[in-house]
Amino acid sequence: MSTSSNDRADRIDEKAVAELEAKYDNEMRFRPMANIAATTVTTLLIALSCFHYYTAGFGLLREATHRGVHLAFVLGLIFLVFAFNKKTAAQQQSSWHHPLGLPLYDWLCAIAAVAAALYIPYVFDDLAFRVGNPDTLDVVMGTTLIVLLLEATRRAMGWPLPIIAIVFMLYAMFGPVFPGLLKHAGATWSQVVNHQYLTSQGVYGIAVGVVATYVFHFVLFGVLATRIGLGQLFLDVASSIAGKYAGGPAKVSVFGSAMFGMLSGSSVANAVTVGSLTIPAMIKVGYPRHFAGGVEAAASTGGQITPPIMGAAAFLMIEFLALPYSTIVIAAIAPAFMHFFGVFWQVHFEAKRTGLRGLSADELPSVKESFRKRWPTLIPLVLLVGTLMSGFTPYVSAFAGITSCIIVGLTTSEQGNNAKGLAVMLVLHAVLAIIISGQLENYGVVLFAVAAVVFVALLKTVNLPARFTRAELIDAFSTGAKYALAVGAAAGTVGLVIGVVTLTGVGFKVSYIVNAAAASMAEFFTSFLPAWLASKQTLMLLSALFMTGFVCILMGCGIPTTANYIIMVTVAAPALVQMGVEPIVAHFFVFYYGVLADITPPVALAAYAAAGMANSDPFKTGNTAFRLGLGKALVPLIFVFSPALLIVTKGFTWEAFAVVFTACIISILLLAAALSRFLLVEMKGWERALTVVAALVMIAPGVKMLLLGIALASPMLLSQALRHREALRRQAA
Repeated sequence: MSTSSNDRADRIDEKAVAELEAKYDNEMRFRPMANIAATTVTTLLIALSCFHYYTAGFGLLREATHRGVHLAFVLGLIFLVFAFNKKTAAQQQSSWHHPLGLPLYDWLCAIAAVAAALYIPYVFDDLAFRVGNPDTLDVVMGTTLIVLLLEATRRAMGWPLPIIAIVFMLYAMFGPVFPGLLKHAGATWSQVVNHQYLTSQGVYGIAVGVVATYVFHFVLFGVLATRIGLGQLFLDVASSIAGKYAGGPAKVSVFGSAMFGMLSGSSVANAVTVGSLTIPAMIKVGYPRHFAGGVEAAASTGGQITPPIMGAAAFLMIEFLALPYSTIVIAAIAPAFMHFFGVFWQVHFEAKRTGLRGLSADELPSVKESFRKRWPTLIPLVLLVGTLMSGFTPYVSAFAGITSCIIVGLTTSEQGNNAKGLAVMLVLHAVLAIIISGQLENYGVVLFAVAAVVFVALLKTVNLPARFTRAELIDAFSTGAKYALAVGAAAGTVGLVIGVVTLTGVGFKVSYIVNAAAASMAEFFTSFLPAWLASKQTLMLLSALFMTGFVCILMGCGIPTTANYIIMVTVAAPALVQMGVEPIVAHFFVFYYGVLADITPPVALAAYAAAGMANSDPFKTGNTAFRLGLGKALVPLIFVFSPALLIVTKGFTWEAFAVVFTACIISILLLAAALSRFLLVEMKGWERALTVVAALVMIAPGVKMLLLGIALASPMLLSQALRHREALRRQAA
């Protein structure tokens, strides 16, 4: 489309995106409120964002206090913004039993949750002496927090995760009734509360710590970066790169989701933001509605595995593996590329098979014009990644990125960046660099306060350009906090699961059971498979990977990716490590298969959101998205057997990386062709079968298996080349 029409129809509409998220994402379905209640909640949301923004830049509170304040905010707000059920979600008139239009019991639950969450950090001054010997009040407050945490999680994201937590706690209490290896001595309720509430192994454990210390800040950064126009710049660049080729809008969806995924780690948020532009365009050029929705869903799930944010997984890995952030990011690059590579080629083959066109020059945005308007929006992302890779803590880097977004948003404009605004932007970034360098120590907050006061005075007295108004900035802080509520509750509930694992030692027992089952399966397969094809150890590992991957997908159908990752890392990953898999490889394996659940029916949240926008059958859309994302299912298997794909593993060499990267590329390309039933021409049944076999063979490591896979695929390639040449000859005639 032309530049002028582009401004109307090819722009991210923040209001429309918010409506779509509220419609398709359960975690964003807030109940309507009267004015005073809405103002109160908005003020609390902004306070939560400001708390995390300030502590990220000028020092975290002590661990228990920081986590307690975060949890108090999250749980208190959840009871105010999420209704008990659909029947009670309607707006009510203010009365004694509905203060400010909200049910009295919700206000009481919110107050009780805040009190219970803050009891540990602000009432205890002798916690070390109380652990293991809780008094009656400790048990009452702990029970209150556990019950309200489960209810808050149910309201924010449904029953599955609370049920899992309840089952685990029942296991902790009734250990003697379980059979075999799962049997244990059991614990009283007082002992369970002591472990879950008074120690850092339960509710106040690593999951809440990561969300409160890292995740919240990067969610807020993603919201602000999108508001200043960085997401729009990414989509414009994606359109200019891929839009003109066959099936252009679908390829724009893939490229756009890859770049937008750098800002947002939520599959549903990616799907509704990018899909609001790409899905109608795909349908317009001739893609079936279910395929258009499937493409966007499959591409959007890649956002969770795309550096630098990767949802919460990157930051959890920092804590679990004690590795620097740069190591996690480097390890994620090649697998993330492989995901989008696989979706791209299936899109391409589908377009070629059905003869779909690309976008015309008039339908494409001008990337030159987009860069002219939006180049300053790249500064926050460059600053964020630069500080992360330079060794700064993730929360300091997030503080730098958030502050840079605010500066860019209030000093530059899409209508034209004047010299005055650019000068102020550069000066403020210089001040920011001085503050985050840490050279001023305690005086950094003073310099920040002075700079902020001067900046506000300039905004009032000088007509600086702006990408968003101060009201829109405040709204962004409110929205960022909204995104963090559900994941905050989920983190606390996952802490209950981890608490049971550490209390009972069930993780080691599960590892033993998985190893024993894998050994039995390997024994069965070695009875009829030739020894040269795979050793017993390889078959045992492969069996364990299939079992673990299946459970990851199954768990992911009911709980968020982050919660799924934490549970599986705690329970299942140790079994893989015992079989010789490096810890970072095991962590990436369970994470990637957990992400796959977002496009795996029957509960495929990203696919259902995309289906709603495409007006297509949700189940059919989910099946299509799963097919398009199957390349992602191959990649974890490949990097388990060939860890060099992650670059940072032990014994890494570039020669080994070149071999596995080549094998991965060819394997995914062949699988994409087989699933699309097209390479150069329509594929016959025997060609598809041979292609799948060749692709699977290349999972095994080494040059020999790569060459074997190519040899197996050669008859298909020859057949395709001959029939393609014949088709060209017929067209010429």
